[in-house]
Amino acid sequence: MMNSLYIGATGMAAQQAHIDAISNNVANVNTPGFKADRVTFQSLMYAASPGGADMDAGNDLQRAAGMGSVALSLGKTFTSGDLKKTDQPLDLGISGEGLVELLLPDGSSAYSRTLSLQVNRDGLLASADGYPLRQQITIPNDATAIRIDRSGKVMVSVPDEKAPVEAGQIELVRFVNPAGLPPLGSNLYGSSEKAGDPQFGKPGDSGFGTLSQGYLEASNVKLVDQVVSLTLAQRAYELNAKLVQATDEMLGIVNNLRR
Repeated sequence: MMNSLYIGATGMAAQQAHIDAISNNVANVNTPGFKADRVTFQSLMYAASPGGADMDAGNDLQRAAGMGSVALSLGKTFTSGDLKKTDQPLDLGISGEGLVELLLPDGSSAYSRTLSLQVNRDGLLASADGYPLRQQITIPNDATAIRIDRSGKVMVSVPDEKAPVEAGQIELVRFVNPAGLPPLGSNLYGSSEKAGDPQFGKPGDSGFGTLSQGYLEASNVKLVDQVVSLTLAQRAYELNAKLVQATDEMLGIVNNLRR
């Protein structure tokens, strides 16, 4: 009987982790480029149960008792969000697969789909947090306009030139399993063996998305799906709590037995 207490507790803990993931998704429903967390469940170990007269001793399946469940994080769901028009010249939305590689202060790389760019103090195209693109694209101080086409080519207008001058080429990177990229916060992802080796290419190449200047990708969180998942998680949590309560009441009856 004591096992049912622990089994119910594992169920409550698993549903709490599920609700935590849902809460994070809903909190970031308006975060540009946010990818929804994905959670699934897995049964825990099975233990041999005491045999009875009504049980077939030769059937191992009937003699095994499950010991509960656990919530497993499957990473992020990298489906594309809708593109929202911002009319900001350094906002870039990605249509299709691909992320941009950013260089962190320690020299390591991070990846992002949130391309709200700026020109940092070194004159380089960088993320909103100041991390430069891997391509190290320099924008002249006297540039009057910046144009980025769908293939990632960066053109700038400067006073001494009649025609726009090419400043560099933005590249995208993709992974076989992007869900394996560990989130670092601030819509950044690190690399991992689970994600596979990075594959680089220009926007519009085979398998890579394209860029849209003046747009940002919205979160891919769908509120209807989150509300349904929250309702199911809440009901499952309640049932596990009732299981713990019922077990406690049964133990109380046993403790109060008199000869």
